[in-house]
Amino acid sequence: MTVLLVHGIRASRTMWLRQLAALEEAGVPALAPDLPGHGERAAEPFTLDGAHAAIEDAARSAGGAVVVVGLSLGGYLALHWAARTARPVAGVLAAGCSTRPRGPGLAGYRRVARLIARLPDGGRGLNDTLARLALPRDAVADLDAGGMALGVMDAALAAVAGIDPVADLRALGDVPVRLVNGRWDHFRLEERRLLAACANGRLHVVPGAHHLVSLVRPADFNRIMLDLVAEVGPGTVRAGGSG
Repeated sequence: MTVLLVHGIRASRTMWLRQLAALEEAGVPALAPDLPGHGERAAEPFTLDGAHAAIEDAARSAGGAVVVVGLSLGGYLALHWAARTARPVAGVLAAGCSTRPRGPGLAGYRRVARLIARLPDGGRGLNDTLARLALPRDAVADLDAGGMALGVMDAALAAVAGIDPVADLRALGDVPVRLVNGRWDHFRLEERRLLAACANGRLHVVPGAHHLVSLVRPADFNRIMLDLVAEVGPGTVRAGGSG
């Protein structure tokens, strides 16, 4: 059993450093690939097909069943990939993606992203300031370690417009699903609709957390993640492994 971690928009695999450490301590193999347009693949254009291929390649290298974990963009992609892959998916944890990406909300988000991209620094100063205000110092350091891909926003948002997480959840059948949202996450507007689409799902709302729940409440997030791994792969989590 391998845990496959899919990062959020603008971030990279390094946003998962706290989760990778917890999984290593628990004796659980894990992979965290960079998506096209992000991290070490920042020079590549972001496309939905390219993102799907990156996740598929990582799952192939795992060589067995996977639990796929994603946050925000990564959550939408994790659900979309898991609903379509022929590879064995033992479980899915989808965080910060409990609103269908469509309509006026998505259009407005894309307009804001385009305006920010036109700033003289491409939005770097705004991004860094918001990160310092919203995240613990170690979380900012984790994000900075892989770099922030500011220019990928519009392409990634356009790509997710074709994703329907409700349909993807229905297609997963009995695969165990955990929907995880911070209490103050603006992307949890349809969490009950998504939960109803799960044949085998649970909803976790983490107190005191916002959209970037794995970064602001890593211990809570890791506990939920490790509980899912232990449930779908009994004996997988080493005794004493912590979040």
